[in-house]
Amino acid sequence: MPDRGNTTPMAGNQAIRIAVTTGEPAGIGPELALMLAKRPRSARLVLLGDAALLAERVHALADASAREPSIRIEGYAPAGTVDPGATEVLHVPLVRPVEPGRPDPANARYVLSLLDRALSGCLSGEFDAMVTAPLHKAIINDAGIRFSGHTEYLAEKTATPRVVMMLVGGGMRVALATTHRPLAAVPAAITAELLTETITILHADLVRRFGLPTPRILVAGLNPHAGEGGHMGREEIDVIAPALDKLRERGLQLVGPLPADTLFVPRTLAQGDCVLAMYHDQGLPVLKHASFGHGVNVTLGLPVIRTSVDHGTAFDLAGSGRADPGSLAAAVDLACTLAHTARTA
Repeated sequence: MPDRGNTTPMAGNQAIRIAVTTGEPAGIGPELALMLAKRPRSARLVLLGDAALLAERVHALADASAREPSIRIEGYAPAGTVDPGATEVLHVPLVRPVEPGRPDPANARYVLSLLDRALSGCLSGEFDAMVTAPLHKAIINDAGIRFSGHTEYLAEKTATPRVVMMLVGGGMRVALATTHRPLAAVPAAITAELLTETITILHADLVRRFGLPTPRILVAGLNPHAGEGGHMGREEIDVIAPALDKLRERGLQLVGPLPADTLFVPRTLAQGDCVLAMYHDQGLPVLKHASFGHGVNVTLGLPVIRTSVDHGTAFDLAGSGRADPGSLAAAVDLACTLAHTARTA
């Protein structure tokens, strides 16, 4: 599968501005965000988080490497000049002091306030895109706040009726028809309406965000062997194939429904620009096997550009300096590319 659109450009003479939320404060997000300072920058990165917390993690990173602190934190000034050697931080205060590896539900509101600030900045044009470090859904729910994930939260905040989750990595783009849903509930959720809306969003953002004028989408079946002519389930015959036929009448380039067990072989992947899997664990294990630690989660259908890491908070590594920033760095690179496409469209 072609893996186009993963460079890190500038747009004209003005650097693209990316808001990076530092996520769960007791996890690895804050130090991963700080590690971005070590990379060459062709975008203006603004870290959103508690300035004192980030300063503490700077020293933790230095201690882990037995070196003097080399990351300089500077307060974010939207209209001010930027010191190219400093790391800009938009200060958002913690609710309660935090210890690495020990999450506190009291800070759930803090985590959500990072998302709210990044989102408002993207909607106003202050930022070109937002990149999110990992948070911990259970801790937010423990605080009494119903929360099922970044994707759903941002959709609700922007009044977006449907969004599509897609991961990019390992030379693949894999989108999901259903996301965080029990496996037993998936067949009933696969409807013609869901597929039509999902594929329409996927096609539109492959064109708009990724700059692919005629994207070709490989669509997985739901059942083993794509139902094997109805002998292993009729969803492909009754729901998936008819929905794809109607979309083809609108000019969309769709292949399928294809058996998922052979869809991910190189010869088949080379025929498309993206895969649409029917459920979470149908498509993502393959992509994460090929790219874990360097994959990127992209939310399609939002009015803003949002990318994220493909991993969790790793409380056992928090504060150690041993976490791998590869996925967050890839998320920043992809956000820059998508923002550049948006500016030049």
